[in-house]
Amino acid sequence: MADLDYDSNKTFAAAVERSKKIEEDITVNPKKYRVLTGDRPTGRLHIGHYFGSLQNRVRLSKMGVPTMILIADYQVLTDHDAFQEISQNTKQLVIDYLAAGIEPGENVLIYPHSYIPEANQLMLPFLTLVSNAELSRNPTVKEEIQSAGLKNVNAGMYTYPIHQACDILFCKGNVVPVGKDQLPHLELTRTIARRFNEKFCAGREPIFPEPQALLSKTPSILGLDGSQKMSKSRGNAIMLSATEDETAKLIKKAKTDQERHITYDPVNRPEVANLLMLISLCTKEAPEAIAERIGDGGGGMLKSTLTEALNEELRPLRTKRAELEKNPDYIKKVLTDGATRAREIAVKTLEEVRSAMNMVI
Repeated sequence: MADLDYDSNKTFAAAVERSKKIEEDITVNPKKYRVLTGDRPTGRLHIGHYFGSLQNRVRLSKMGVPTMILIADYQVLTDHDAFQEISQNTKQLVIDYLAAGIEPGENVLIYPHSYIPEANQLMLPFLTLVSNAELSRNPTVKEEIQSAGLKNVNAGMYTYPIHQACDILFCKGNVVPVGKDQLPHLELTRTIARRFNEKFCAGREPIFPEPQALLSKTPSILGLDGSQKMSKSRGNAIMLSATEDETAKLIKKAKTDQERHITYDPVNRPEVANLLMLISLCTKEAPEAIAERIGDGGGGMLKSTLTEALNEELRPLRTKRAELEKNPDYIKKVLTDGATRAREIAVKTLEEVRSAMNMVI
């Protein structure tokens, strides 16, 4: 078994080229693809999620691309102790999804993977296709261990990239929207699919596609501290569920710099550039033009401009969100319907896998 080669530059360059081709083709042939995407239920979503992934999910689903939206509840157990909140966080994720414009139905399923046992059964054969060295070398896992400050790392942390492969491959997902930092996980999924097909499907149709990355076009969004990725745990995020007044107060505390004249300079003025980029994502105006308009208005005018733009952008979402909060039965139905239909897919795939491995009784 040849070990995986995590050459980040080589992998990223190849992924960029494949992503471009998919973007061109997906508008013409949306039914040719099945997108797998999702989140861990560790809390409500923030504006980084909204601009970084939610808007893209809405776009793809409205184009007619079959979309599986996974709530990765098992994966919370790998580095979080807050399992008491998993159920509530799961429902809050669904509310955020629906409020953002995702419409569950024939084309879009939303489900927690703990409710898809047949998909989880793929874990055992997939584990036999990957070496311990490959799991230990995964750069994304290393980064997440460091970020979580884990002293004792459980086996679930090392093996959850394989669990992600189960999530992607049980439904034969062939497109996964990701950022650059998630490419090692996806590369492992591609390797598992290839190795399974080579080992168990010789002389027959391959069972699993090798999924491709659909790379995000949204630039990395920093938190309000301007120095690290937006995250609720770091206290630098604006949640989608925040009120307009709460949003204004948070933005008022955002870090800028001491230079009064506003310019868009991501290298030398990252905090100011980040706030300008957030305005740009709301108004679709170039950040350079926004900076020129603000000019000597300084950080105060920059923050007030962002507050107005962001509250205007999120107002319809927040109105819908408040309505959905009052309808818990509907939220539960979205999840149970999604899980039922996802299981149907998983049962069929597991039957194919058993047949390929000569385990049919």
